[in-house]
Amino acid sequence: MELAWAQEHDQYRERLRAILARELPSNWMQDYAHGRGTQGEIAFSRTFCPKLAAEGLLIPHWPKEYGGQDGDAWEHFILSEEMWTWGDPRGPQYMNVNWIGPTLMKFGSPAQKEEHLTRIANGSVIWCQGFSEPQAGTDLAALRTRATRTNHGYVINGSKIWTSYANGSDWCFLLTRTSDERRAISVFLVPMDTPGIEVFAIPGLVEEGHIHEVFFKDVEVPFSALVGEEGMGWEVVTHALSLERVGIPRYHLGRLAMDAAIGKLKREDRYGDPLMRAAAGRIIAKLEAARMLTYLVVDQRAKQQPANAMTNIARVSNAEAVTDTLNFLMEYAPGCLTSRDDPYLTLFYRYAITNTIASGAYELQLNMIAQRALNLPRERRQ
Repeated sequence: MELAWAQEHDQYRERLRAILARELPSNWMQDYAHGRGTQGEIAFSRTFCPKLAAEGLLIPHWPKEYGGQDGDAWEHFILSEEMWTWGDPRGPQYMNVNWIGPTLMKFGSPAQKEEHLTRIANGSVIWCQGFSEPQAGTDLAALRTRATRTNHGYVINGSKIWTSYANGSDWCFLLTRTSDERRAISVFLVPMDTPGIEVFAIPGLVEEGHIHEVFFKDVEVPFSALVGEEGMGWEVVTHALSLERVGIPRYHLGRLAMDAAIGKLKREDRYGDPLMRAAAGRIIAKLEAARMLTYLVVDQRAKQQPANAMTNIARVSNAEAVTDTLNFLMEYAPGCLTSRDDPYLTLFYRYAITNTIASGAYELQLNMIAQRALNLPRERRQ
C-alpha cells in the first residue's frame, strides 16, 4: 500500500498554502477565526471565496461543466485540510462546496443547477441547512415543519434549530414534511429573505451568531423551489448527508491541537510525566486511525464507489479521537483553551464542543453502523 502523496498533490497543497499566506490578514487567528457566524467572518468569506474561485481553488474537484477543474476527491480533502488549518476562511461556504453543490448536481433541475451552481462556483452566495428541529434533532423522519401544496406552490410553517450561519445566509437547503406519512420528506431551496422567515441567534456554543433558531410562518415558495419529486426527498437527503459526515477533517484539527499542546508542554518543561506521554501517544494513534478511515472514504469516492457504512465508521472514529484530544487538553493544559495565548488551541476548543453533535450525532452514527455494516435488526426480536 502506498501512503505517500503523489507529486501533483504535494504541489497542489503548496499552492493552497501560498494563497492562504498571501490572502489572510495578519490578525486572522486572533480575530476573524474566532468569530464564527459574525458579520466580520461572513463578510471576509464573501471576499475570500471569489479570490479562491479566480485561482481555480474553490471547487477544483467539481466537474468542468459546473465550473470545476475535474479534480479528484483527494484534492477536495487536501483543500479541506489546508483551509481548516486556519479555521477555514471560507466560513459558511464550505457547506456549498462540500455537499450542497454536489447534491444539486445530482438531483437539481436544469433551472436549479443554472441558478445556484454558478453562484456557488464563483463564491458569491452563502447557504445554511434547515435540518434539525427541537423535537427532531437526529430523527429527521420525525420533523414537523410542513410544506402545504397550493395552487401557486407551497406554504411552509414550522421551525428549525442549530442552523449554522442562518443570520448571514442567502439561501436555505430546507427539509420539510409534505404529508403525514412518516418518510414523506421533501427538499426545498428557499431564499432567506422570503417574508415570514425569522432568525434568532442561540448564545453559548461555539460563538455568538454561529447557530440559530429559524421560524417559518406562512412562507410561500414556488413549485420550482422543490428539489426532485414531492415526498421523495430521502434519497436527496441521504446523498447530502453522506457528503457532510466527513466534510470537516476533524482528524487534522485534532492532530494540530495535539502538536500545539505537546509543544507548549515541552516549552514549559511539563512533558516528562510518563502517564501524560502515554496518553498523548494513544490519542495521536487514534487521530491517525481516524485519518486513515477517512482516507478510505475518500478513496472510495475517487473510485466512484457508492457511499456505505464506512462513512459512518469514519465519523465515529473522528468523533472519539477529537473527544479524547479535548479531554487531554482539559486535563493537562486547561488554561490554553480559553486564554488565547495559543489561538489555534482556543479555536479547536470551540469546535470540539459540538464534535459529537455536528455533522450527524454520535449515537445516530452508531445506529447506522449497526444497520448498514452489521445488518442488525431495527427492533429487538421477541
